[in-house]
Amino acid sequence: MAITAAQVKELRESTGAGMMDAKKALQETDGDMEAAVDWLRTKGLAKAAKKSGRTAAEGLVAVKVEGGQGVAIEINSETDFVARNAEFQKLAGDIAEVALRGGAERDSLEMLKSSAMGEKTIDEQITDKIATIGENMTLRRVSRLTGDTVVSYVHNAVAPGMGKIGVLVAMTGGDEAFGRQVAMHVAAANPAALGEADLDPALVEKERQVQTDIARESGKPDQVIEKMLEGRMKKFMAEATLLGQAFVVDPDRTVADAAEAAGVTITGFVRLEVGEGIEVAKEDFAAEVARAAQG
Repeated sequence: MAITAAQVKELRESTGAGMMDAKKALQETDGDMEAAVDWLRTKGLAKAAKKSGRTAAEGLVAVKVEGGQGVAIEINSETDFVARNAEFQKLAGDIAEVALRGGAERDSLEMLKSSAMGEKTIDEQITDKIATIGENMTLRRVSRLTGDTVVSYVHNAVAPGMGKIGVLVAMTGGDEAFGRQVAMHVAAANPAALGEADLDPALVEKERQVQTDIARESGKPDQVIEKMLEGRMKKFMAEATLLGQAFVVDPDRTVADAAEAAGVTITGFVRLEVGEGIEVAKEDFAAEVARAAQG
């Protein structure tokens, strides 16, 4: 089929490839733009810089623990296929190791990105992997947790210490077996905070307003509404906090009760889930077809 100058221009702008390479890619793929991008990627002709605009919402969380400290990092890729790539997994593990060894000064994402890893910085190593693997990648988050004992848990692990959800739990007393149970609970229940005092006031106020509006819809007197609101906020606090939640291992008691029985004080937790909060743009399929029909 005939390849138009407009098609070549679009492919060049989206990949950074040269004009002749873009034209050849379109010829090789019968003008299929998406296939042409993949053709350029397999040939190593799509520039890493041009990939930075694509949404990276897959990837891995990697955790590392040593002594009384642990770190969790999230590094994103465009597809789950790449997250299962051995090179990508090694990159995630190496970054987590650098974060763990670097101490508190590497708790800042920007400081971590500029930290040395081998002969280059972490940021430079990621750029190199973008070029070789062929997908956009982003080091998105790093969290550190310290305590007398820190334990970790990874849900949906694809390799040791890395998967879709990574959890760290800090505690005093007890043993690691109980800490692991708590970490598994955090992975499943996703509490917003450790205790009521740790909840974001804005979150609490928002919930209070929502529940107030719901209660008023009932048309009941103000004094009854106040009682309703009190009960609903108490339930919200319990469901939103780790210590107030029903323990998944023993639902008849709260995590706080289970910790007390085990002689444990839970002092903190970290939970990172791949892609949480990332908005993935979904194009209107009808608009896509219409644009394609216009050539």
